[in-house]
Amino acid sequence: MATIYRFLSEDDTSAFCHKVSAALAAGWSLHGAPTYGFDAARGVMRCGQAVVKDIDADYTPDMKLGAQ
Repeated sequence: MATIYRFLSEDDTSAFCHKVSAALAAGWSLHGAPTYGFDAARGVMRCGQAVVKDIDADYTPDMKLGAQ
């Protein structure tokens, strides 16, 4: 068994909320507080949220985290 970690990020739109909601629906749990910052190169605000999930497999660096 392993705990895996993902960091989700997106522009500050409903797409970010949908990305996090999809992860929660797939069994991921929020880890820590969300982040919010300005992307000066693109002139937009960005959001981020860490999520974790316990899986019944050994972690390997080549696994597709989003598919777990």
